[in-house]
Amino acid sequence: MPVGRISGTSEVSETAAALHREALVVDSHNDSIVLHIRLGNVSMSGASREPDPALAAREGTISYLRGPQPPVAGKPVEPQIDFRKMRAGGLDAAFFSVDVTRAWHNHLAYALDGHGFFAADVAAHADEVVVVRSAAEIRAEREAGKLAAVLTVENSEALDGSINVLRAFHQLGVRSIGLTHNPRALAADGVGEARTGGGLTEFGVRLVREMNALGMLVDVSHISERGFWDVMEQTSKPVIASHSNCRALCDHVRSLTDDQLRALRANGGVVGVSFVPDFVDAKRPSIARVLDHIEHVMEVAGPAHVGLGSDFDGGGTVLRDATELPLLTQGLLDRGHAPDVIRGVLGENLLRALEQA
Repeated sequence: MPVGRISGTSEVSETAAALHREALVVDSHNDSIVLHIRLGNVSMSGASREPDPALAAREGTISYLRGPQPPVAGKPVEPQIDFRKMRAGGLDAAFFSVDVTRAWHNHLAYALDGHGFFAADVAAHADEVVVVRSAAEIRAEREAGKLAAVLTVENSEALDGSINVLRAFHQLGVRSIGLTHNPRALAADGVGEARTGGGLTEFGVRLVREMNALGMLVDVSHISERGFWDVMEQTSKPVIASHSNCRALCDHVRSLTDDQLRALRANGGVVGVSFVPDFVDAKRPSIARVLDHIEHVMEVAGPAHVGLGSDFDGGGTVLRDATELPLLTQGLLDRGHAPDVIRGVLGENLLRALEQA
């Protein structure tokens, strides 16, 4: 892991770098699968930004429905996560999500297409990355020197209303599902439909209970506030808010209130603090403000209930990419947090929730 100045933003001391290397670092949300497909079916190996012929031959639903990723400000988009950047930033495990919200009535095919693309890429680089199904496997692969990938789905519309599809996803290795995105879903209303006051539907209740039974993490990021409280009533296992922030620091509908944070503490859940500028600070998003959100969750919910949920490749741009994760370790040290607390934030808290679920 590089030590010194990263992106001209801060210094990473040897003490911070050593702690970061020793810690097991986990990120609970990214959108990197869809981005790599939209860049032309580019491998996540990071070896080249050219389309991989073996992967390009598997073009499918996402390529067709979404088309290529356009440049931003005239420049090609550079992925924030690939296997090389995970190594450089000390990121041992990441939750690789496929967000099906924009699949336009092709939700199941879209989810399977994304995870099928990723499965082919992982198989081609099995010497460095493994799809894992449990916290124990994350720890084992880290000991073996390999990166760990946890499969997730964002928005339960991917299930097409079928609990049987949920079970099939579980068999494929999916270990967490976000119940909604911002719009209304069959399971519940998202935050974009908060005016209705809608919470979990009957299907949503069955979904939460079956995910508990299967050992899958229920993800409440994006769900309406009423839906959040319905989940808290129905779940028997810890849940996660995989990429959410604190309403007290940034008044955004996607952020969690202090009452919600306290409920997650009682549930044993974890908030993955996001790096999306609009969720961090409406006027001056910065790494310092990301640290403020982490500390606010610590103060309200407790230090065992906060983790990292970057939303890399989905809008989490306060950090340039995964290589800058050591800056958070440095910042937490600078603010006087103990190494054990920092290890919890970096990954142990999330692993505990996954183990308990």
